[in-house]
Amino acid sequence: MLKFAFIAIIYFGSCNKTVVKPETPHGEDPTEQPSTPNPPVKGKEYTLVPDASGRLVIDGAKSPYKGGDALNLKGRFLSINITNLNGTAGSPIIIRNFDGTAVKIGNPDWNGGSWAEALSLVNCHYIKIGSESSRTDFIIDGSVHPARDAYFNLVLSKHTDNIEIRNLTIRNGGTGIWAKTDPVKGDASTYYPNSQMENLLIHDVAISGTNNEAMYIGHTATYWDLNANTSYYGDPSGFTPGSQYVQPIKWHNVKIYNNQVQDGGADGIQTAAIDQLEVYSNTVTNWGMRHNSSHNGGILIGGRVTNSYVHDNYVHDGWGELLQFYGSGENGSKHVISNNLFVNNSQGGNDGISFRGTDRAAVTISNNTVALTGGVSLRINGEKGMTAALVVMDNAFIQPRMSGGAITYNSYVYTENGGGAVEGTGDKANSRIPSLDAAGVDIGNYFSPKAGSAIGVTGYRKK
Repeated sequence: MLKFAFIAIIYFGSCNKTVVKPETPHGEDPTEQPSTPNPPVKGKEYTLVPDASGRLVIDGAKSPYKGGDALNLKGRFLSINITNLNGTAGSPIIIRNFDGTAVKIGNPDWNGGSWAEALSLVNCHYIKIGSESSRTDFIIDGSVHPARDAYFNLVLSKHTDNIEIRNLTIRNGGTGIWAKTDPVKGDASTYYPNSQMENLLIHDVAISGTNNEAMYIGHTATYWDLNANTSYYGDPSGFTPGSQYVQPIKWHNVKIYNNQVQDGGADGIQTAAIDQLEVYSNTVTNWGMRHNSSHNGGILIGGRVTNSYVHDNYVHDGWGELLQFYGSGENGSKHVISNNLFVNNSQGGNDGISFRGTDRAAVTISNNTVALTGGVSLRINGEKGMTAALVVMDNAFIQPRMSGGAITYNSYVYTENGGGAVEGTGDKANSRIPSLDAAGVDIGNYFSPKAGSAIGVTGYRKK
């Protein structure tokens, strides 16, 4: 159990802050997002420094911090653990770097044991985390040792919600951002549909070198066995007699945008159990480095996701599928995947975009470019209940089956096990092009069409 540590607290008025020459984190370009002075806040400002062990522990129920306050972190923290800290809807609590300095959080030398989280929020609400302007000013450094799978860089747990994560850098460790609530036996508030977590924004974040998922947002378990305290993914007919099963609670209103994700061992941006999800303007590259076929999605729209919109992302040059969809059509929910650039997963024979949703999920797939895939460009599998025909139009499918096999008409849009597609016709028809040369696109300019290009008006356009 974590022990509460002494916290040094200094109050500064907004007009008399101490300014220290900024520290440039190793390997980061400080000119990429220029640092600017922290703006004043509605409440008080506190400067927090590590204790003698390099840690910081806050119990909001026993602290003076209120909505509108700013907690300015100064120094090098091995771990920060925050519980029961609450701002308000109109006045969140801001956790940021001390003005003019770069804060570093995390323990690269961790190799097992306690303090396995760099920054953890437990039962916290209405919080903003990160720099006001530059992700080089707020750095989370995770473990680089063999036990790093069990290390979490940024954790939101036990009903933590109404959170904005912005302008920060996460490097190494096991999982980059982990945000979900596990069901607890005897606590009905952790069972769906008794409650939900509201409002999560993740934007302008750079994540690299995680051994697991860069982002793990929402609970992936279809059911939870409260007796065994483990997840269950099968049909209810397979429940263990005598065990109590529930579904984990969901997030509502999640937006993930303007992030850069690279060099990860497993999925890039993984989501699950969310209603109203928007994933846009992210770049994901070089994911799936562990070559585990169960954890290899560049972007993953997971089980129990309803009403999603995935657009304007650039996913390229990784191992695994470029986009995986397991979302749900329950309650008439709809999904849109539009104007994304999905390029080059030719190693390993993986398909480009794969659909394995449930509950006759209704999906529109339009104006995407899917190029240089190991397997087929787009695969629709109805095995789990994705049996409503997907609308597929205005997409540019370029050079599938790079890992081998004849390129036929269904190499571009492949259906199986009851899955189906309604393809656009006329000026909404998809382009099927067997080679990059034949496509006539500028690969150095986001695969935009050259004069006379065979993709015509189909496919992705950089905005």
